[in-house]
Amino acid sequence: MDKNKKIILFDGVCNLCNSSVQFIIKNDKKDNFRFATLQGEIGQKFISERNIDQQKTDSIILIEPGIAYYTKSSAALKIGKCFGGAWKLLWVFEQLPVSIRDFVYDYIAKNRYKWFGQKNECMIPTPELKSKFLD
Repeated sequence: MDKNKKIILFDGVCNLCNSSVQFIIKNDKKDNFRFATLQGEIGQKFISERNIDQQKTDSIILIEPGIAYYTKSSAALKIGKCFGGAWKLLWVFEQLPVSIRDFVYDYIAKNRYKWFGQKNECMIPTPELKSKFLD
């Protein structure tokens, strides 16, 4: 695994999460990211190594190897800012207290299956996208 790649752990059965991963892949012009599902062996290994409580974070985790990891709204904002251009304006939301950002994030995450549905199993990447996935 390339140590320069940021790793996004996501809920592999969530339709919103899978759509978000597709959006990230489409907009990741600099090939910054690699992906693994929270449910998969590799995702579980990353979670365990960092002692992340999955009861508190069950939808997205961004890992910058050797630097830090981010959860919830902080992860989403960091990912978006990597796209450059107008996406860098997301720094405005970073000025809000984390508790407010995460309150909104948690509300959406709590309702994501009801609003967007879920799959019976994790997404299987197409052959051309397989190199972006760690699972």
